Amino acid sequence: MKSHSNSVSLDDGIQHRARKRFGQNFLQDQNVIDRIIHTIGPQENDHIVEIGPGSGALTDQLAIASMKLDCIELDRDLTAHLETRFAKNEKVYIRQHNVLKLDLAELTDKKKSLRIVGNLPYNISTPVMFHLLKRHELIKDMTFMLQLEVVQRMSASAGDKNYGRLSLMLQYYCDIQHRFNVPSTAFVPKPKVSSAIVSLSPHINFPFQAENVEDLKTVIRTAFNQRRKTLKNSLKAIMSVDLLDDLPLDVSLRPEVLSLADYVAISDKYTEEHQ
Repeated sequence: MKSHSNSVSLDDGIQHRARKRFGQNFLQDQNVIDRIIHTIGPQENDHIVEIGPGSGALTDQLAIASMKLDCIELDRDLTAHLETRFAKNEKVYIRQHNVLKLDLAELTDKKKSLRIVGNLPYNISTPVMFHLLKRHELIKDMTFMLQLEVVQRMSASAGDKNYGRLSLMLQYYCDIQHRFNVPSTAFVPKPKVSSAIVSLSPHINFPFQAENVEDLKTVIRTAFNQRRKTLKNSLKAIMSVDLLDDLPLDVSLRPEVLSLADYVAISDKYTEEHQ
């Protein structure tokens, strides 16, 4: 591996140059690859969906271990390479597709059956996760390579400096585990940011369920738009002062110290007021 190259050698000898518009960084470190596979723990009855298989660093091992593997790749050249590479493997389906336009219901109708993995392009990682969670009932778990800073925000608890909208909305849907960090030297080309592996397991029974999820998003977004303001000063833009004073919590606090349960309680009051 040439650490300063922007190209990766595919197993048919072709050099593929990383495309910046697709956010391509190819994982090349075999120790990291093995550790990711161990974290996923693929089983012979699994239906796995790999997003952005790229040069196929994880694909071979996922294909061997699972019952069915759907690979979602946007890059036409890489799709063609993967189609040739797995042409004789009836368990592997290569789909040239934009994941943000993919409906998981096209792949299965079985609840909690999909195990989703991928090295997501960092510039669209958050939209991808929320898009997939539109079909959270179909997902057993998700394991992603993401920017370290994003993983820290996803897994942050109330009171942490990284705690905010992303933490709350992803934790509303999932249990989140920051697994391990990955050095930039594990990739070609070498990214300018650090990376990490994170696991998300959608709740079977939601620990806190809002009356209206869109209202919960509105409350959280409004609260964190100016996170230095007190909750009362932020939320008075969308809620009456009387309702704020009636909330069973201290609205003089800043938004980052409130728990998910607190925000669900506020959201339900907001829903009640706007019915």
